[in-house]
Amino acid sequence: MKAWEATVRKTQAAAKKRANTIFGTSYAVDPNIVAGAGAGEGEEENESDHHPNHEEDEFHASGEVYHAERFLPNGDYYTGYWADNFPHGQGKYWWTDGCMYVGEWFRGKSMGRGIFSWPSGAMYEGNFKSGFMDGEGTYTGAIGGTYRGAWVMNLKHGHGVKEYVNGDSYEGDWSRGSQEGQGKYQWKNGNHYVGEWKNGKICGHGTMHWTNGNVYEGNWEDGLPKGNGTFKWPDGSFYVGHWSSDPGEQNGTYYPSGSLLEGGNLEWDPQEVFSKDLKECKVCATEKVPIWPSQKKLAVWRSSKGSDPSVRPRRMSVDGRIDAGVDKDLGGMRLSDGAAPSPWNVSAVDRAGNEGDDVFVGLQCEGMMNLRGTPLRIPKMVKRQGETISKGHRNYDLMLNLQLGIRHSVGRPGPPPSLDLKPSAFDPKEKFWTKFPPEGSKITPPHQSCEFKWKDYCPKVFRTLRMLFKVDAADYMLSICGNDALRELSSPGKSGSFFYLTNDDRYMIKTMKKAEVKVLLRMLNAYYNHVRAFENTLVTKYYGLHCVKLNGQKVRFIIMGNLFCSEYMIHRRYDLKGSTFGRLTDKPESEIDANTTLKDLDLNFIFRLQKTWFQEFRRQVDRDCEFLEQERIMDYSLLVGLHFMEASNDDITPSGSVTPIGNYSDEAVPRLSRADVDQLLLDPAGWASIRLGINMPARVERTERNNDAAEFQLVGEPTGEYYDVILFFGIIDILQDYDITKKLEHAYKSIQYDPNSISAVDPKQYSRRFRDYVLKAFAEDT
Repeated sequence: MKAWEATVRKTQAAAKKRANTIFGTSYAVDPNIVAGAGAGEGEEENESDHHPNHEEDEFHASGEVYHAERFLPNGDYYTGYWADNFPHGQGKYWWTDGCMYVGEWFRGKSMGRGIFSWPSGAMYEGNFKSGFMDGEGTYTGAIGGTYRGAWVMNLKHGHGVKEYVNGDSYEGDWSRGSQEGQGKYQWKNGNHYVGEWKNGKICGHGTMHWTNGNVYEGNWEDGLPKGNGTFKWPDGSFYVGHWSSDPGEQNGTYYPSGSLLEGGNLEWDPQEVFSKDLKECKVCATEKVPIWPSQKKLAVWRSSKGSDPSVRPRRMSVDGRIDAGVDKDLGGMRLSDGAAPSPWNVSAVDRAGNEGDDVFVGLQCEGMMNLRGTPLRIPKMVKRQGETISKGHRNYDLMLNLQLGIRHSVGRPGPPPSLDLKPSAFDPKEKFWTKFPPEGSKITPPHQSCEFKWKDYCPKVFRTLRMLFKVDAADYMLSICGNDALRELSSPGKSGSFFYLTNDDRYMIKTMKKAEVKVLLRMLNAYYNHVRAFENTLVTKYYGLHCVKLNGQKVRFIIMGNLFCSEYMIHRRYDLKGSTFGRLTDKPESEIDANTTLKDLDLNFIFRLQKTWFQEFRRQVDRDCEFLEQERIMDYSLLVGLHFMEASNDDITPSGSVTPIGNYSDEAVPRLSRADVDQLLLDPAGWASIRLGINMPARVERTERNNDAAEFQLVGEPTGEYYDVILFFGIIDILQDYDITKKLEHAYKSIQYDPNSISAVDPKQYSRRFRDYVLKAFAEDT
């Protein structure tokens, strides 16, 4: 053991010498530490007397900002302004692996202008936000090549200029780290392309110019001409046609110039464009970054003032999470084997011994020294929603019928769907009945249920919608019709409909009233055009509309996507309409759990989105509300789910609202470890799963309502308490039109209550109110 301690002390001394070399400080390594490398335990007791950080902690009040020099236990080094165990202000941090950050800090996170350098020689200079490269900045690669422009969470996002090592360059729009939108790519040899990009590849409409004067203008796909386009030569001749790298699909007409008609060679193969002209026009790949600034953890010590002196402090990451790696006692300090900290485990000894700690263990609040109110707890595991429909369940036969019908509808062979559907495909009369006898038929399999009839509404439309939403037919059937049973939610919704979930949580099945079916069929054409035009639409995604006729009774149902199907555990969910009457959860707090859907007056957060996401959110809310208003739809709502990133050791969440307390269960929803969450968010490849309303990293700011006006105040006053979250949201319940029933409800309730407080209002008024409310509850993260 003593030999191991000696090794650690020598490592510390070497780390301090490296720090002196890099930062040019005049700090001298304490000779007692090196000389005492082989010392006994008696000398070890006085080690803290020589630690350069201890005396500074003794003389600075909580919240005071002062200049400090820190040699941290793992060999990291910091010099600059410090407050409450965190870098705060201008400072310089050096990691033992050679990475370094010099710039502005806020409560332990790089925030503002700064420079981050890698040991490879790569460097980023620009704006930071919460540890991420975010804003305007310049990145220079280890072997050359630079990018100057906009960043969002470590990824190129917005307008920027990239100069590659080989001499190529790109100027234009970026999205999630790749070229997307309008841009110009210039090759070193002088060729250049101007036009549309998608996912880092030439895609859409654009023009390629070669140095020899040749030009192609037209459509592109996956970096190659695809679709209608024109190829022109400098002499005036040109070729117009449909382009494809498959010679069998290529067709068009060649128009030679006058000089060629007199004696030129008219034999020209369009495939030469693919085999020769484009052969050297390759777009450079984006360089790989070994580790992002936001992935670098800071080794800081928890203050243990007032705690039991026999309990050693535990090392924490800068965001307040206790390091959950395997701790080892090493001569008065604790080092962790874990590279990425995880917040989920803390022993009773640690909790008992840290009553005087300055750092709040739980959801970390940026910019706040203490949280307001008493925190409430949420469960580490949440019971899965719904009751499994097994044999003997009252709806077991209905489930079998549904699965047989889906398998028949989706598995039926047919031509590949085209996005350009004929008007007849949307005809409400476009429906097909199929009889399913128990013994089977030529087109149906034998089954154990009683005889039933199956109806498909507008099958061509929904087949095309599934293709549009990128739903694989085999996966779709496996989710709904596989060996795993469906789950019925414990209670029907307010409308009286029943909800069923697939075992993998990907799809939700809802029973429907005849009036709702009529509304959907009436608006189906407009719905199809809307979701086709706007990829980021927030309205519910519908995959199929069917009917089962069993024992003379018809059951109609719709299949739709489950918004909360995710690796992340949903800690809290809200159904938001923008009205106040009846918009408070009627359950007692003891019965509220993570599966309880809260309402407008339960909400005590403002959802803060990064700038570009908020701008897209605002545009999409306007588009979706306009669509619903045109279709005379009202009573829809925004369903929001929150996963708290910092649901830490005791799973503490902010107080002031009804919060999941929930039950533990053997059949529980698995939750990701913090390391898994970090990896999903910090790996740019993981951004493929992030879309508007899905898996969105964001922050929420806690609010407080004025007690005198709590009943009418929809959005409370901001408190400055922030929490990192993963957001899910979408617009649901879009099949209620403003019919005679709703008009009577509006007239009746308007007599008793404020007409602006009730849900049943004219679609135009509903749209305006909903939009105004949502854009107050959501805001740009500044």
